[in-house]
Amino acid sequence: MKTIFKYIGLFFKGIWKAVTFIRVALANLLFLAFIALIYFAYTNVESTVTPPPPKKSALIVNISGPIVEQATYQNPMDSLTGSIFGQDLPRENVLYEIVSTIRHAKDDPNITGIVLSLRDMPETSLTKLRYIAKALNDFKASGKPIFAAGDFYNQSQYYLASYADKIYLAPDGAVMIKGYSAYSMYYKTLLEKLDINTHVFRVGTYKSAIEPFIRNDMSDAAKESASRWLTQLWGAFVDDVATNRSIDADTLNPNMDEFVELVKSTNGDLAALSLKLGLVDQLATRQQVRQAMVDVFGSDDNDSYPYVDYYEYLASIPPSFDVNDDDVAVVVASGAIMDGSQPRGTVGGDTVASLLREARNDNKVKAVVLRVDSPGGSAFASEVIRNEIEALKQAGKPVVVSMSSVAASGGYWISMSADKIVAQPTTITGSIGIFSVITTFEKGLNNLGVYTDGIGTTPLSGIGVTTGIPEKAADAIQLGIEHGYSRFINLVSSNRNIPLSEMEEIAEGRVWTGQDAMRLGLVDQMGDFDDAVALAAKLAELDSYNIYWVEEPLSPAQQFIQDFMNQVRVSLGLDISAFVPAALQPAAQQLSQDMTLMQSFNDPKGQYTFCLNCQVQ
Repeated sequence: MKTIFKYIGLFFKGIWKAVTFIRVALANLLFLAFIALIYFAYTNVESTVTPPPPKKSALIVNISGPIVEQATYQNPMDSLTGSIFGQDLPRENVLYEIVSTIRHAKDDPNITGIVLSLRDMPETSLTKLRYIAKALNDFKASGKPIFAAGDFYNQSQYYLASYADKIYLAPDGAVMIKGYSAYSMYYKTLLEKLDINTHVFRVGTYKSAIEPFIRNDMSDAAKESASRWLTQLWGAFVDDVATNRSIDADTLNPNMDEFVELVKSTNGDLAALSLKLGLVDQLATRQQVRQAMVDVFGSDDNDSYPYVDYYEYLASIPPSFDVNDDDVAVVVASGAIMDGSQPRGTVGGDTVASLLREARNDNKVKAVVLRVDSPGGSAFASEVIRNEIEALKQAGKPVVVSMSSVAASGGYWISMSADKIVAQPTTITGSIGIFSVITTFEKGLNNLGVYTDGIGTTPLSGIGVTTGIPEKAADAIQLGIEHGYSRFINLVSSNRNIPLSEMEEIAEGRVWTGQDAMRLGLVDQMGDFDDAVALAAKLAELDSYNIYWVEEPLSPAQQFIQDFMNQVRVSLGLDISAFVPAALQPAAQQLSQDMTLMQSFNDPKGQYTFCLNCQVQ
């Protein structure tokens, strides 16, 4: 008996030691964070006033972190939980800021050229990359050179590098081009093993958003749809790069046998292969690249060349706003569409509607551009936003939708009532369909010996996650989904002047590129954000105007927390993802994304218009 108590005591003693360790570790972390806060507060007292770059400098475009339509505020705990799933939250880079910074540099006599140093830029959608590439081409047209230097280039990094006058690659580096894909994890067997019942209600043969919960693989219909737009995206990438590098498009499209033979031809040396294929111009060490830049831009006092990095230069650019001009307002709808008021990074129905209403009530705003980068979400929230667009039009203010990387399902719902819709050929849109997914746990609970019983006043009273969904109730839910789908296609038909008889071939969840969407009448013209703003100004008959970004500012507390977490992350190297084995991180990231998707499903009627496979990899 004493031995038993001894082991029990050791057990609880071990638990107490673990708790004490965690408590001390957290206290030390908070202490270090506090010290870091004091340090950065002391060293950045005058950080709001950034001096202009030194004269005659190269601009190093060293974008670090994802490229987004709008910077998001993240709860401090998001950084912790995100890191556990291999998603530590890096610095965000607003697409329009990148483009406007490059354009400012083009006309700045102190900027003599650009060096693309993109090693920390993650994979980015082709639509966003093309907008940056447009600015790079304008910069080159001014006569200033662009160079790219890197140890390795991922696909997105290389796409931008292809616009440089000269590309340098490390002798032991590589260019990693893998093409585009749309893969998902599928949970049907797992849900069955857990005795979880998944009730699916949908309309649309091609509405594949719910497939991960009812299948173990992608359906033929989903593959057919995805294959079309993936092929078009990849074709655009290949054409752009081949044109920039003056190489044959087939160079970027070898089959596996051809690729193996190419690698054999250089004895496995991927850097030499990149040079042989014309993907890069020179293999050079960092020291050799630095010397080459000295030869072009001159030398400074540190055995290097005079330069200013992107973030320093961005902070030095003064705001440009003429108080005497009218405004073209820009409202960003980026992320999954959710009901109610939501933080940045998602599209809250009430949040975006209030921003549109603010623009409607502002006398200086004469036209509105709705910038959409969303795979959809809540059907109810989408309609709340669309109603506000109708109100803007009734107030005499033209509305132009500018589609970014994706404006599908609910993203198209909030777009269809605009006066004009502008998309890029590589935009992903369409996916006109609707669905509902309800999971119940009665079978698993019964197997555990847990049952639910009782009495209610109506046949609907007892329906819940522990009791399941009776067949007649399921029929009623399906009728509601069919009504929602009918409303969706009728709205598209009336707003886009497409005969209802033609909607069957356009809708049913099919995904289209912007190029196909224009042919079908879903969008009005091809163009980027600049074209959409110019079109809005034209519709409002404005000769000169300001671009006014309508957004909810961060509160002082939110801004403080965001800046603090960014500084602590950089200074302390906080990356909890290191505790997750590298081999498991891709699966952990996918699982985290799917969990986030489920958390975004908050439609009051449980009806969703969402395009899962629109997320390109």
